[in-house]
Amino acid sequence: MLRRILTILIVLPISVGLVMLAVANRQPVGLVVDPLGSGWSVELPLFLIVFAALIAGVVLGGASVWLGQGRWRRAARRNEREARRAKAQAEDLQASLAARTGTSPARPAPALASSPATPALVDRSRAA
Repeated sequence: MLRRILTILIVLPISVGLVMLAVANRQPVGLVVDPLGSGWSVELPLFLIVFAALIAGVVLGGASVWLGQGRWRRAARRNEREARRAKAQAEDLQASLAARTGTSPARPAPALASSPATPALVDRSRAA
């Protein structure tokens, strides 16, 4: 619920600002691709040019970040494969050990109430 409220508090003012920008900048502006010659040009409202530039910036920035983090994704995939392989190997070793000794595979030890560093208190007054 808090996340939804924060999203509304952030998105609503940005949306209102973008609408105000679009309404205030409706006049057509010439966009020329070749500044040295009389190349291709188009007349568009200024807000469309601004919005297109913003969208292009977000897409190009996201793509560059995604490409820059490729080695971390590759390392994560490699570590996940190694962890799966180690887990499968541990399960195989437990199964082969159980087959040799004729017992069931070991279960994890139950959690203790006190840690080994702090032994449980013993009431010695009744032991006498």
